[in-house]
Amino acid sequence: EFEAKIIDLGASNFPLLDLHVHLKQGLTLEDALKNARMYGYSYGIAVNCGLKMGFETDEAVLEFLGNYPRPPQAWLAMQAEGREWLDMFSEEVISKFDYVFTDAMTWTNNNGKRMRLWIPEETEVGDPQDFMEQLVNRIEKILTEPVEIYVNPTYLPTEIEGRYDELWTPERMDRVIKALVDNQVAFEINNRRRIPSPAFIKLAKKAGVKFTFGTNNGSANDLGRMDYAIEMITECGLTPADMWIPEL
Repeated sequence: EFEAKIIDLGASNFPLLDLHVHLKQGLTLEDALKNARMYGYSYGIAVNCGLKMGFETDEAVLEFLGNYPRPPQAWLAMQAEGREWLDMFSEEVISKFDYVFTDAMTWTNNNGKRMRLWIPEETEVGDPQDFMEQLVNRIEKILTEPVEIYVNPTYLPTEIEGRYDELWTPERMDRVIKALVDNQVAFEINNRRRIPSPAFIKLAKKAGVKFTFGTNNGSANDLGRMDYAIEMITECGLTPADMWIPEL
């Protein structure tokens, strides 16, 4: 059934792109491309650039790029980590990537605490409603950064992730969607975390937001088939015109 959906989408020229793939934990470029060929996908290979998250200087990025065998069948993306990235890399180096994306998983709260939301011991939630107001405020600012895609979107820390539908109120969704539209940033449908919710996707589609698909794999074992993305195409009525594609 899944393969039939893939074939039908390919026949209708639906762009099946996973633009958020990491070569980590033993996953090689050839292994990633082998998986892409298995399903007929095209990949964007993402490089983590930012404070304590991978490459931290222009020189380190240039050294990597000089040794990276860029295949013609895959894009290369900068994953801009944290809010310091704009001060760490020059425009010249940033422009060497095919596209740039970021998320709202690293930011500093009103108490001055820098948080990486996927690490519980670094995350200070406190009152969930206040946390959400701070999160949406940070997302609105993050989406003014010079990026093409907002990835890992609408992620919530483990402590409150079970309240996703309650905490992502229509008003908060509308604020994020407005920021996406105003700044012409695409909205990733993330396979690994199965976010955003269908309700969020439908509202964003109605507002004219463009979408991408991304796995954000953590290892060689969870690259997967893009099941959630394929489900959302049907459930949310996505068409090729709704998708964002990097320039060739």
